[in-house]
Amino acid sequence: MIDERDRKILDMLQRDAGVGVADIADRVSLSVSACSRRIQKLEEQGYITRRIVVLDREKTGVPTTVYALIKTAHHADEWIEEFRRAVGDISEIVEAHRLTGHYDYILKIVLPRVEHYDVVYRRLVKRVELFDVSASISMETLKNGLTIPVDYAI
Repeated sequence: MIDERDRKILDMLQRDAGVGVADIADRVSLSVSACSRRIQKLEEQGYITRRIVVLDREKTGVPTTVYALIKTAHHADEWIEEFRRAVGDISEIVEAHRLTGHYDYILKIVLPRVEHYDVVYRRLVKRVELFDVSASISMETLKNGLTIPVDYAI
């Protein structure tokens, strides 16, 4: 079980993984060594799975977001594994989710420009057969969910 201090630590780290342990310790009223031990424990328990740097998409040349909704006629394990590998091999595909409902999968794709979507699409369909693909271009990001609520952590 984690407590309110652990939740505050998790919240601070997910907002800025580069924040110093001394700053975190000060904000949660702990000594630096006690705070460091808590962070290590949270990592060991799997609450913290990795620490990353979030890059500016404009400056890195991939400002465009396309969401591809996919229907497939295939649901066998081997097709799903090949689809998983194909999606994993295409760096522009930054998220992939299996869905309930009308579509089977949704892909979040980041691109230098809309026209580059065709390049990604062709690479994907060379690897796996798809029944239907419908793509939508994101016009504006209203919220970028890089953080998750920590209130529910147990």
